[in-house]
Amino acid sequence: MNKIGMFFGSETGTTRLVAKKIHKKLGEALCDKPVNVNRVTLADLLRYDALILGTPSYGEGDLPGKSVGCFEPNWEEFFAQGPAEADFSGKHIAFFGLGAQERYADRFASSLRPLVDKFRAWGAEVVGDWPLDGYRYDYSAAEVDGRFLGLIIDQRTQGMLTDERIDAWLAQVTPLLQAALTGDGA
Repeated sequence: MNKIGMFFGSETGTTRLVAKKIHKKLGEALCDKPVNVNRVTLADLLRYDALILGTPSYGEGDLPGKSVGCFEPNWEEFFAQGPAEADFSGKHIAFFGLGAQERYADRFASSLRPLVDKFRAWGAEVVGDWPLDGYRYDYSAAEVDGRFLGLIIDQRTQGMLTDERIDAWLAQVTPLLQAALTGDGA
């Protein structure tokens, strides 16, 4: 595909809102409309060489899904539909995750970690890590080597920073994702 694919899981609709903001900033010419993972299969993601994937944070840093209390199918159910293995070699994926740092300081945005780990294990090139500056929390599984694994949005307590953070993150990841689309990202 010659566009970036965007897929997200959502429980309350906030991840969908952020996905729509990202899509609007990228534009329809570069990025297909974001789609909830409860409406797609793995084959739908595999059609793209560049992806943006988003997740809410739910449970104790687990993949969001019904087993941890989600009411709607989410990433857990997406992966359960199989197959257990997939080849994402050569595909570039940027991730974003949501969290509430004041309410869930002990596991802030931790659901991003198992999502990133899954796609890394399938051979994906992960792009778009994000600085820790401006966040206050006790622990996040999404923090590795002093950076987040992707863009982290706290719409609950820092919603006024969402657009600014998206803009800065897109300035970083868009060229990397575009390179994957043209074959220059190897």
